[in-house]
Amino acid sequence: MSAVFGVVGWKNSGKTGLMERLVTEITGRGLKVSTVKHAHHTFDVDQPGKDSHRHRQAGAQEVLLVSGRRWALMHELRAEAEPPLEEMLRHLGPVDLVLIEGYKRDSHPKVEAHRVETGQPLIAEGDPTVKAIASNVAHPGMDRPVFDLNDTRAIADFVLEQTGLTGLLETGS
Repeated sequence: MSAVFGVVGWKNSGKTGLMERLVTEITGRGLKVSTVKHAHHTFDVDQPGKDSHRHRQAGAQEVLLVSGRRWALMHELRAEAEPPLEEMLRHLGPVDLVLIEGYKRDSHPKVEAHRVETGQPLIAEGDPTVKAIASNVAHPGMDRPVFDLNDTRAIADFVLEQTGLTGLLETGS
């Protein structure tokens, strides 16, 4: 089973940039990483007019796109409820770490990306699953680690320590 760690935060807090930097940093250390991104609104990875889009519009439950470089599976929920994160994680192949952007209400451990300019309160203050904060300002008196939002190496070290993957790097397995 893959280790799981999340990145949460309010809109424009730096979540996606932190995710990108963490993936680069952690894969650069030789670990395999997959990501999950929670989207709150209707989204589409397909192009209107393309064959796969036409298949979905015609009513296909799933459309599998395959090429010599990648494959993508699109599953239409139609009238079904959004599946829980645990169920979605089972669709991923085995990796060392799955980084999750969003899903702030789920129970996996997380780091909160926070920018004071958003004017939003810290999610961490009411959520014990937030194990650390990555911010562009200091948070004196916080009861958990606070990292500079741009200190990717330190945040990656923390994530790997929290998930038990530091030992994997040390043993070279």
